[in-house]
Amino acid sequence: MATPQTPYDAVLQAARDVTRLDCALDAEMLGTALLGSVYAIAETDRETAVREFVSGFLAATSRRRTAAATTIRSVFAALVPDAEGAAKVRPGTQAPAWSGQLGRVHLTGTWSYGDVYGDQTSYLATFAYDDDAAGGPEHALVALVDHNIGITKDVFVGGPAERILEQVRQMCAADDLTWFREEDPARMHGEVSRHLAVTDDLGDLPAEGSLATDRALVGARLAVLPGAPADTTTWDAEPLTGDERTELVRAFLASPEAARFGLAAVDDDAELASLHFCLSLLFDHAASFPDADPMRWSPAVAGLFLLDWVHRRAVLDMDDAAMLPRVLRAWTAHAARRRGLPERAGTQTDEAIEELVSEFARLYSTGERRSPATAAVAQLMADGVDPDDPAALDAWIEANRQRLGDDTP
Repeated sequence: MATPQTPYDAVLQAARDVTRLDCALDAEMLGTALLGSVYAIAETDRETAVREFVSGFLAATSRRRTAAATTIRSVFAALVPDAEGAAKVRPGTQAPAWSGQLGRVHLTGTWSYGDVYGDQTSYLATFAYDDDAAGGPEHALVALVDHNIGITKDVFVGGPAERILEQVRQMCAADDLTWFREEDPARMHGEVSRHLAVTDDLGDLPAEGSLATDRALVGARLAVLPGAPADTTTWDAEPLTGDERTELVRAFLASPEAARFGLAAVDDDAELASLHFCLSLLFDHAASFPDADPMRWSPAVAGLFLLDWVHRRAVLDMDDAAMLPRVLRAWTAHAARRRGLPERAGTQTDEAIEELVSEFARLYSTGERRSPATAAVAQLMADGVDPDDPAALDAWIEANRQRLGDDTP
């Protein structure tokens, strides 16, 4: 067999048996897998890379008349209908009987499920072909949205749809830390699409799952859902106002959780300042997430905060470092009660924080995860310089130019 001369030739060779497939779904699964390699190797804006590849493929193969070539052209046109030339693609004279069913599906149901903490939400939609004999069986799309990193972390298309749906129902019914509900299809469309837009632009894709291989087919199926978002980039939650923060802090300090951890009656000025500083860090960390909800905490979020974010973004003195885990334990317990989470959820978060304290203390003492800016401020404070004193600050910078790597005269 001759070695393919171009990527388009390689695709034609890989799709040489497409006409032998049994139904349109099998052909679409083959097509999305072939386009998955394009998606995976693109460095940025992967959706655009796939669309441009399909446009180039359709132009380069426009004169190919073999059954396999005309059929895979129809498959790609159905998967990426906005590619240039896709609207002009027509089935060849030797097209399989199922070719007329490519992309001809309708929605049969939408659901969502996830953990009670709010770390992840999975969306599930089922689809049926207009002619299931030629199109193929009812099948499901599952998309996993990770709210902690703000991406659609994985997608999957497969079947049988009824079996997948029943497995999800049983899994959620057996675990009190998960929930399951019917979902508005427009909401599913918006949530998966907006997070998928971030995923498409990642430098490195999540290592596991079928994200790359199923991405093109997922896009085609999402387009069937109502309520396509006009803009998937402007979806961050509004930040809390100062008054809203103050009200949340007051409610917390009056809570049984604050009393249990000895925070409700703090009256020493230094300790009180440290308490409010630690609370401000919790709010600032929450604001770094797209949903910006200071009441959403979990073992995973607590780990991100204690072992990463706070070291990169804040300068703690010894009193702050001693108080922060206690404040976090009280706040997460308060938040779990306010959100009505199962008792086991709050207990798991509290136990996770206890286990993280020793590593938090080690990272605080070594400073190994500090950003350059945070490290500089920490050194400034260690040297007894008031950051609010411009003259003292200028003198310190001048004296430490070499250490700071500043060669400016």
